[in-house]
Amino acid sequence: MNLKTAFQDNDRAVSPVIGVILMVAITVILAAVVGTFVLGLGDQIGGSATAGVTVDGDNTTDVTVTLTNLGTAESVKIVDSNGMSINTTGVTGNLPMNSTGASVTLDGTTTLDGTTTLDGNSYNIVAVGPGGEQSVLRSFQVASP
Repeated sequence: MNLKTAFQDNDRAVSPVIGVILMVAITVILAAVVGTFVLGLGDQIGGSATAGVTVDGDNTTDVTVTLTNLGTAESVKIVDSNGMSINTTGVTGNLPMNSTGASVTLDGTTTLDGTTTLDGNSYNIVAVGPGGEQSVLRSFQVASP
């Protein structure tokens, strides 16, 4: 028996098997995509509110927050670490910010609840979306005077 011709008797290659495997894989993927759209599973994926802000003077006594891009948010507010919104006493500008270019300056006289000043604490800039969803954009700190 000649070893050279013993393995050359079969004219068929592996390509029909690979072809069948690829066709089955494509069918499964296509069925998954169609099933996702038909069952509406893609509708349940929600986005978070986004916006662009700049913070000048982080960790100083005068911090300026500017809304550079409203993105998908309806407004942008500033809250403390407990989620309490900052009172407008001692704030230069309007909160919440609703338009691009709006700016708010916080200083040592700004109060959280009318009595507690902001100095020495960390705060979050939060984007509020159309459905009320909120996402933290950035944190900053106001230094003690």
